Amino acid sequence: MKLQIKIIALVIIMLSSVQSVKASETYPQIEFTTTSGKFTVELDSNRSPTTVKNFLQYVESGFYVNTIFHRVIAGFVIQAGGFTVDLEEKETLPEIINESGNGLTNQRMSLGMARTTDPHTASSQFYINVADNFSLDPMPTRWGYAVFGDVIDGFQVIDAIASNATQTMGGMQDVPVAPVIILDVKRVD
Repeated sequence: MKLQIKIIALVIIMLSSVQSVKASETYPQIEFTTTSGKFTVELDSNRSPTTVKNFLQYVESGFYVNTIFHRVIAGFVIQAGGFTVDLEEKETLPEIINESGNGLTNQRMSLGMARTTDPHTASSQFYINVADNFSLDPMPTRWGYAVFGDVIDGFQVIDAIASNATQTMGGMQDVPVAPVIILDVKRVD
């Protein structure tokens, strides 16, 4: 009887570790360390496989380290992932397809891909919604902005970044007066 209980316990442990491996592959978690503090995002590769794969390539290569939040608009979004402290644009990987029709919405604390007015121009830049921005979601007559994850920890850090005073600098609006620098980015799942 004791042997059967041990075998059952072992099977349960093995199954739970398989489930957590599946969860980390489908929903990888990324921790950002910034000059304003740390926050963690969880990505949804089930609904945004191309976008998550692209984002993880940037994370794993160290691309985001020493980039800044270059666009900060209180009550809207904070945006990062493309510029150095000197506002020099970084060279990126090829642009990806727009996955905005995936059912995820631009709600507060969701993570989305920034792009130009052309729908398939997202590359490295991302944004975090600091308010519900459903106007960024797709509509039958136009593409939206692809959401691919959510902030799951460090909400106060996101709100602190969003409250920074901004200025126009180097031809760009809404640049924080005191740079908010990404110091480290790592997978934590």
